[in-house]
Amino acid sequence: MSDRIHNFNAGPGVLPEPVLKQAQQDIWNIAGSGIGIMEHSHRGKVFDRVIQEAEQEARTLGNIPANYKVLFVQGGATQQFAMVPMNLLPKGRTADYLITGVWAQKAFKEAKMFGSVHAALSGEASNFSEIPPASAIAYSASPAYVHLTTNNTIYGTQWRTEPPVPAGVPLVADTSSDMFSRPIDVSRYGLIYAGAQKNLGPSGVVLVIVRDDLAEMGPKDVPTMLQYRVYAAERSLHNTPPTFGIYMMGQVFKWIRETGGLDAMAKRNEEKANLLYTYLDQSSFFRGTAHAGSRSLMNVCFRGPTEELESKFCTEATKAGFEGLKGHRSVGGMRASIYNACPKASVEALVGFMAEFAKKNG
Repeated sequence: MSDRIHNFNAGPGVLPEPVLKQAQQDIWNIAGSGIGIMEHSHRGKVFDRVIQEAEQEARTLGNIPANYKVLFVQGGATQQFAMVPMNLLPKGRTADYLITGVWAQKAFKEAKMFGSVHAALSGEASNFSEIPPASAIAYSASPAYVHLTTNNTIYGTQWRTEPPVPAGVPLVADTSSDMFSRPIDVSRYGLIYAGAQKNLGPSGVVLVIVRDDLAEMGPKDVPTMLQYRVYAAERSLHNTPPTFGIYMMGQVFKWIRETGGLDAMAKRNEEKANLLYTYLDQSSFFRGTAHAGSRSLMNVCFRGPTEELESKFCTEATKAGFEGLKGHRSVGGMRASIYNACPKASVEALVGFMAEFAKKNG
């Protein structure tokens, strides 16, 4: 009998059990080397193979073109909020941001420190409960790049597809909470970044996919560890990288590939989300908060009849073995984060618990 509970944490989130079991072995002794992955030199042959395999697995999964670099960076997605404009926003130019939630707001605010920025779209009028239509986007005259956040964890909304951008303008995406949850056309982007702790691995490492020309365009007076060109030239090994995080990402990429790749992952994620949204749509007790056309497949946000009952629900859910269902402190309510590694059985169990709770408290 498993001693693990149902994990719906928004991040760090659930990891695949086969990956965790392999990591148990490799923390102790990886590849028969006699020491664990966290003890190996980042300049040694064992870790060199680990990082090469992690990059190749990412390239295979995402069908990443040869003219894009795959980088492993520290500092979380929040550091990318600064690193992107430091490298991609030349003096005298403007960067356009699509504001669809708190993390997009934070990226916009950070970019202001480094140059001119323009909010080309905002979902604030609906309290970020939906992704506004592409027709509402008002780009500036000649943006240096367009930035969007593909999935909004706090509000439970997600871009269904990439918005149109002006010809020749790079699209930059924060994909921290839905990277590799579905197929992605990397060629439509200039730069993609994703904090690992939702779908890709543990916290402490960021996956960056950047087109070659953009990796080289930043000014050279930017601090060394904030230049994409440094990571690109030195294979993310300029200094000691987060070796365990990179190892784990490689194992997660391998797990996704072995379980059918991104097409199969997207199908499983849709099935899980549909289970929960179907229940919410027919429930007279709980209600979903995101507009139907903008619903996230990663973060399902919902409310109860009263805040008192919501608090009771979260308390009883925790006692029943459901972790992480309390909504973000800024919006309240409840949130089930059903990332790649969240089993369908956990969602089925949650729906059953919700139905029973509603019956007892309705």
